Amino acid sequence: MENEPIQTAVDPLAPFSAKPSDRILEPMDRISEILFGLIMALTFTLTLGVVTADHIQVRTMLLAALGCNLAWGIIDASVFLMARFNQRGRNAVQLRAVRTAADIGDAHRIIADALPPVLGSVLPPDQLELMRQRLLQLPEPERPRLTKRDGLGAIGICLLSFLSTFPIVIPFILIGDTRLALRLSNAVAIGMLFVCGYALGRCAGFRPWATGLLMVAVGVALVGVAIALGG
Repeated sequence: MENEPIQTAVDPLAPFSAKPSDRILEPMDRISEILFGLIMALTFTLTLGVVTADHIQVRTMLLAALGCNLAWGIIDASVFLMARFNQRGRNAVQLRAVRTAADIGDAHRIIADALPPVLGSVLPPDQLELMRQRLLQLPEPERPRLTKRDGLGAIGICLLSFLSTFPIVIPFILIGDTRLALRLSNAVAIGMLFVCGYALGRCAGFRPWATGLLMVAVGVALVGVAIALGG
């Protein structure tokens, strides 16, 4: 049987395209968002526990944890929108640079620099020239702007950040002893850190168990610092 050519889902012209990708967030990005939210919420509740010491109240911790989760979601959504707007602007600038390049060699360099390093390093000049010709045929890029899809994506990210860290708040809802609720909340957060670390390791090509345990180590270190300071 003859060897069939390897098919790839990577579009070499994607860095220059104004068309949004089908996914708002890749799996790796989603896991990272949850990890950052967990670490943020864990750090916030621990810091508040240290500051309030023996005067800590369930209602205070509940509102603080919910507020932290919501604030992180809003911040994350805002950063997402800024990144989308910036990327579209860069795409337009790169496309115009290819079209106005002084010579073909400069255009090839711009194209190669815009691609992932591994992909750009293996493309021969004839492939870069083919891409340049295709880029010249594209319509003039529009001015960068945010779309309705971007708005929906930002809402989705806000909800993802908020809901994924909501389990940390549950102990404060169910348990009246604030100190015990805080410790259980820490345990929930650390368990979720392991799960997210494990998933991150699988997606990134690392050892899942090692990555999960590394995330747990980060959580335990935060808890240990807070306890040492009286939290």
